[in-house]
Amino acid sequence: MQIDERLLEWATERQVEYIRAVNAAGTVRGAATALGVNKKTIEAAILSATRRAAAAGYAPENDMVRPVPDGFKVKGVSTYYNADGVPSGQWVKSEVDRERQEQLVREAVAALSEEVRGLAPITQPPERNCSEFLAVYPFGDPHVGLYVWSRESGEDFDLEIGRRITLGAVDRLVSSAPPAETAILLLLGDVFHANDQSNLTPGHKHQLDVDSRYVKVLGVGIETYRHAILRALEKHSRVVVKCIPGNHDPQAIWSLAFTLDAYFSAEPRVTVDLGPSKFWYYRFGKVLIGSTHGDTVKQGQLGGIMATDQPRDWGETVHRYWYTGHVHHSSVVELPGVVCESFRTLAARDAYAAGHGYRAGRDMRCIVHHRDYGEVERHRCDVGMIEV
Repeated sequence: MQIDERLLEWATERQVEYIRAVNAAGTVRGAATALGVNKKTIEAAILSATRRAAAAGYAPENDMVRPVPDGFKVKGVSTYYNADGVPSGQWVKSEVDRERQEQLVREAVAALSEEVRGLAPITQPPERNCSEFLAVYPFGDPHVGLYVWSRESGEDFDLEIGRRITLGAVDRLVSSAPPAETAILLLLGDVFHANDQSNLTPGHKHQLDVDSRYVKVLGVGIETYRHAILRALEKHSRVVVKCIPGNHDPQAIWSLAFTLDAYFSAEPRVTVDLGPSKFWYYRFGKVLIGSTHGDTVKQGQLGGIMATDQPRDWGETVHRYWYTGHVHHSSVVELPGVVCESFRTLAARDAYAAGHGYRAGRDMRCIVHHRDYGEVERHRCDVGMIEV
């Protein structure tokens, strides 16, 4: 028995090992004996690699031998046969494989961010902190790179204005927050207004009003949140950073997350969570916090999702919260066992929002939790308090 070694192009590291073992032994049973694994394990691994290759357009037993580029998947194949049953022509239709493209972006950004690894200055911890408190700084939909014209939408907003407003809000809130030992910088999605230089939303291809070149937008976003982390380190002994993917920046967000992780890699007081899930949880004593952008699920579903995803923490905690963005306005809904809150943004209304009558306020919050009693205080910075 010999397995087509072209499957190795789509196989995982373990699947490569199994395929080569089968080809060396001549049988699946022989490979299983040589590797000390179950025969069905090898068969399942080979089947998985075969299916992945077929999804990319390679299945020679079905006359599919024209694979599509990495980042795409086959949508359909039409093969034409002559009178002798020999293939004489073929059409291959493909579409974007969004899951694979996100993985490719994460891998590329991780490699590029190595250039800044460990460059963050080591900041001296504060002299006094209280381990009973947790400070959460939710960043509601920053939309870095958004361009707004005042005559169209009521006020001006661009890359530089957004940077100054965000830094001003962070400075005010960190100054007013109590010296909690741990702080969470929680970026609730849509940190970047555009996912790439096409200036279209990835899902529905809506045209976006974007200020400046895409690479410059990425640079300003990274610089803005680098400053936010350094500022938080002055008040808190430990800083946890979580960047939630949004519907505007499902891939672009990883340029920020991986760069911040690399930059602060030598700073033991900073943790950047790089988990790819759209749902994120943090346990603090009797407090359980969940977070997601809010574009894929309604508030009424969040309680059940938290209980299902984190059953042990759900059972052992008393105070449970969901923090979301996406809608750009403040909303608090109390479900059985959990409070769900969406947050405003500091960004100005774009032409679409202004034209459709959206008039929510603009601010940023710092929410303080006690490990036994849940939320005990919060601080608010209105956009009007910031010198622009």
